[in-house]
Amino acid sequence: MFNTLKIVTAASAIAFGIATAHAADPGFYEGGITDEQYYNGGAVSGALAEEHLKKFDELDFEIFSNQDWPRFHESHHKNIVVTWPDGHSTVGIDVHIEDLKKLFVHAPDTEIKVHPVRIGSKDWTAVIGVMTGTFTKPMPVGDGTFIEPTGKRFEIKMATIGFWQNGLMVHEWLFWDNATYAAQLGLGG
Repeated sequence: MFNTLKIVTAASAIAFGIATAHAADPGFYEGGITDEQYYNGGAVSGALAEEHLKKFDELDFEIFSNQDWPRFHESHHKNIVVTWPDGHSTVGIDVHIEDLKKLFVHAPDTEIKVHPVRIGSKDWTAVIGVMTGTFTKPMPVGDGTFIEPTGKRFEIKMATIGFWQNGLMVHEWLFWDNATYAAQLGLGG
């Protein structure tokens, strides 16, 4: 039991993930999200919110998924506050980028290619995304040891709430279920 808890805790602390081919099909999601609902912007109030959401789509679909880290400044303030699913917060774009790079260590094909739900109002945005990938490389546990890859694909829903000022996100809240993520990686659960 202790080893399973240690593995789940390590996976939760190190990684933040999701995955599979279904993610590219907005009709796959509960509630019958259609292409028309998604591409019409969903519940967006005003041009400013739509501008932020378009920037956020590009951030996830292109910049994050392709690990184009120098482009993060296009959407994130240099002193961004990021609150992670476990409740801890970090400050600064460089810290945020280093944390995100950890997602790719054990799952180099990690990506986000769809936001089936997009909501925005003035300086606030909220999206539900799906991150996908495959656990193909050793995962560092933090004490000089590694969890060997299981080859398992993962796909979990995640949500991001953003607060924007002057065209840049200044606070980002990230949400996903770490226990589901660990179970999909094949680490118990």
